[in-house]
Amino acid sequence: MDSYAIHFFIFLWRCKTISDLMINEQIRDKEIRLIGEDGQQLGIMSSKEAMKLAEDAGLDLVKIAPTANPPVCKIVDYGKYKYEQVRKEKEARKKQKTVEIKEIRLSPNIDTNDLNTKISAARKFLGKGDKVKITLRFRGREMAHMNNSKHILDDIAESLSDIAVVDKAPKVEGRSMTMFLTEKR
Repeated sequence: MDSYAIHFFIFLWRCKTISDLMINEQIRDKEIRLIGEDGQQLGIMSSKEAMKLAEDAGLDLVKIAPTANPPVCKIVDYGKYKYEQVRKEKEARKKQKTVEIKEIRLSPNIDTNDLNTKISAARKFLGKGDKVKITLRFRGREMAHMNNSKHILDDIAESLSDIAVVDKAPKVEGRSMTMFLTEKR
């Protein structure tokens, strides 16, 4: 194996160790700041002394802030601590809202009734809290009259102005012109 491969594997090992919490013997720092099981500060001490205190309490020594100077460790039951962390992450994910981008495709020679149907679909998407990407696609000879078709996107933005704002103005990208709309706050 060449030296690059060895360094890569060492890097992966370090990343795995850092991403997971370091516990007990994995903590090799000379000095750490220790927090007791009931949350009080026990001060700065060597990791061996902290390990002894954790063993006396029948609990684990967990490094909770590895980037601090000195690193912060806490005496806790590791299984219970890990379970609570996973539960907090799940709660945070529940409260988080994902915004989807819904796309509506049009052609430059769209009829009025078809345009109204597309506008009502966009209104429904915006009502659900999604972003709407409106794409005006050009084919063949339509490419020569791109500037004349911008009014279609402007009309859509104007008709949806009561519930939406233009997030990104109409922009030509290759054979299409796109515009993004988001719900008003």
